Amino acid sequence: MELQQLKDENGATPSPKKDLIQKVIGCFGKYQLYLCLVVFLVKFPVAFHQMAIIFLSPKVSYICASTNNETCPCSDPIYDTSVFKRTIIMEWDLICDRKWLTSFTQTLFQLGTLFGSVFFGMASDRFGRKNPLLVAVVIQVTMGITAAYVPDYWSFTFVRFLVGMSVGGTMVTSFVIVMEFVGAQYRDVISALYQVPFNLGHMLLPVFGYFCRDYSVFQLSISVPVIVLLSYVILVPETPRWLIAVNRTEEAITILERVAKINKRPTDAIRTDIEAFQASLEKNKLKKGTVLDLFRTPNLRKNILAMSFNWLTCSYCFYGVSQYVGQLSGDVFINVAASASVTLLGTLLSIPLMKVIGRRTIVIVFSFVCAFCLLVLAVIPQGTGSVVCASIGVVASFIVFVVVYLYCTELFPTVVRNAAIGVSSMSARVGSMVAPFVISLEDVAVWLPPVCFALLPLIAGCVTFLLPETKGCEFMTTIEEGEQFGKKKTSKTKA
Repeated sequence: MELQQLKDENGATPSPKKDLIQKVIGCFGKYQLYLCLVVFLVKFPVAFHQMAIIFLSPKVSYICASTNNETCPCSDPIYDTSVFKRTIIMEWDLICDRKWLTSFTQTLFQLGTLFGSVFFGMASDRFGRKNPLLVAVVIQVTMGITAAYVPDYWSFTFVRFLVGMSVGGTMVTSFVIVMEFVGAQYRDVISALYQVPFNLGHMLLPVFGYFCRDYSVFQLSISVPVIVLLSYVILVPETPRWLIAVNRTEEAITILERVAKINKRPTDAIRTDIEAFQASLEKNKLKKGTVLDLFRTPNLRKNILAMSFNWLTCSYCFYGVSQYVGQLSGDVFINVAASASVTLLGTLLSIPLMKVIGRRTIVIVFSFVCAFCLLVLAVIPQGTGSVVCASIGVVASFIVFVVVYLYCTELFPTVVRNAAIGVSSMSARVGSMVAPFVISLEDVAVWLPPVCFALLPLIAGCVTFLLPETKGCEFMTTIEEGEQFGKKKTSKTKA
């Protein structure tokens, strides 16, 4: 979910390019609705694979045959198979001094997502949005199915790393495709709704886990449905914005005319307008900034560091606490379903919140809500109350996650916007890579994981006071505008 707006630079800028495409095909018509319904499907397997660790390695008890007790070291464990018949913990004896390998396989998966986001992000600039998306889907199908049959832990972990790369790739490219067809005034709503299939996929995961108690069958069951996404070769077009950017004007005109007809828009002047616009692009190229430009000046440096920390915290809490819910006492299937359900409500709640409340206010309030719930979780006994607290913590962190995408887009000028979102997204991956190891601190003290998860959102809420509000402000273009932004009140900010 983290690198999905990496290439939305043009969409977030009041440029002629944006206005022309919207003029030709409309901001949101029948075709955009169709495209959203088709492309949003990619988020279901994203949720399946990112959250699969909950049912690949659920908490399992065992006794040593030699001692008839749960002791370490244990060379002859007998596992409790009353709930799960076979997990990766049982298969490769990931207990005692090998227990850390359970967290390590999820950390490498998240590392793969980071690499995939960067690699496919660059590929989508070079080879278009559609082809990298198709490659990522093929990798996801083949490696997902392969993971169900590999015979040893290290092969399984490597294959999951490749699945993680494909997940990062599908997230980046699919979101960009949608954003480059949708009008600017709908992008905040669409960016939030884009997370709904992820939430629904998270909710479906306990269903797969309930009926597939063998990790191999479970892995196969969440991978096979991805085959349907191979239909994207026919159903999903290349984006006209990218085609225009690389001078493939004729192909862009063909697609725009087809979309305009579906949306019942006039097509007579499309060719003339696009060709004229293509010529004007050569005269008005804006010099792009680099990652280093984010750190050269004090205000931008403060903003990128604070924003990156917020992204890291969101990912750290959301993925970590979501996985931690599966370790709590009670029915693991109900616990995970409850957590996923309230996250869906949080996603839907974020839409009206972003319309009426400032970005900074939302991030601060829900960071503190998340921290408070996790601190309460640390002191109450496990049971219904602990699941409720953990679920509220998850939904609060996810609301912040949804908002920081838009916040980051608005906070940085056009020339470094992609770089800012890229740095922030990489920070988010670091958070999700660390989270699995925090869960394992439960062996030291039961209260330690929720306290560790609570500390970062508490700090993030305080850090966010350093950021300016962006709601109602015009988008910035240059480094100079970005450096001055927030230093003094602007009359363009709405009350």
